[in-house]
Amino acid sequence: MPCDLPAPRRVAVFRALVLGDMLCATPALRAMRQAWPQARLTLVGLPWAEELAARLDSVDDFIALPGYPGLPEIPCDVAQLPAFLQAVQARGFDLAVQLHGSGGIVNPLVASFGARATAGFHDGTAWFPPADAVRYRLWPQQGHEIERLLALTDHLGLPRQGLGLDFPLRPADHAAARALLAPLPAGAAYAVVHAGAQLPSRRWAPARFAAVARQLAGQGLQIVLTGGPAEAALTRSLAEAVGLPCLDLAGRTSLWTLGALVDGAACVVCNDTGISHIAAARGRPSVVVSSGADVRRWAPLDAARHRVLAQDMPCRPCAHAVCPYDHGCATAISVPQVLAALPADLRAPAP
Repeated sequence: MPCDLPAPRRVAVFRALVLGDMLCATPALRAMRQAWPQARLTLVGLPWAEELAARLDSVDDFIALPGYPGLPEIPCDVAQLPAFLQAVQARGFDLAVQLHGSGGIVNPLVASFGARATAGFHDGTAWFPPADAVRYRLWPQQGHEIERLLALTDHLGLPRQGLGLDFPLRPADHAAARALLAPLPAGAAYAVVHAGAQLPSRRWAPARFAAVARQLAGQGLQIVLTGGPAEAALTRSLAEAVGLPCLDLAGRTSLWTLGALVDGAACVVCNDTGISHIAAARGRPSVVVSSGADVRRWAPLDAARHRVLAQDMPCRPCAHAVCPYDHGCATAISVPQVLAALPADLRAPAP
């Protein structure tokens, strides 16, 4: 490592983001684990990520961030920050790694963890501890998120351990998924259709998802609709629009049973949201309608298995929760385009 830093025994890795962003960090976490096998790696992230950290072989422990000013993912309870920092500092970390992004907001936070040394990104203007300058590198402005994050582990001299995403499933997850699928004919092949997304600007029209679902049903597939509890109304209206029997599982899956459903699907049709990264991690074919996102940064790396449909627009990547224009990035993607992108083999995977 730069500056002859001794091999760390206690490492904090900061990345406080949502599902897809976290999965894109798993190759960098694997590189750290392989290079520092004796170290205890603690992920510091959003509260939801505790269950992911518990599944990853590259992570030993987890500390939840109670939000932070300027980070939009969750509301910040500043009254909890002193206790949070006290708990982090009590761990006595040898190294704190800022794997979150360009550093303008979070570099001072990570520096306050009290570690003997820090490492991370900066954007050319972001502050970072001057004594640790050799362990910081410029945030890459181009390229896939996986490669951007690996740029830091490359900089630290840690050998890569592949580009694949980690999303470990257990037998109990598959058993729970089979229970949810019980209403379907035994052994029936099915497609997962996921019409939701965190932001309205990232959603393709439900009517178009319904048209795709009808075509999939016409090819002999059962239709499984997925979504979070807040998307139950969306999936109900989608099922009505399909006009054929659908298995609506909105609000009935955990993160892991959703993964097991994806694992058993003939294909996944979705927006550019967390489930697209689960399909990439589990190697199941998918068609992703990308509305507003930076495709070069977030599309699955296996472009043959995961077909991402996107319309170039001057306003991409989108910074709006709700499109203030005519949502041309979504309306430009037609139902025939999605149907043409479906895999030729729509059979269920072998058991």
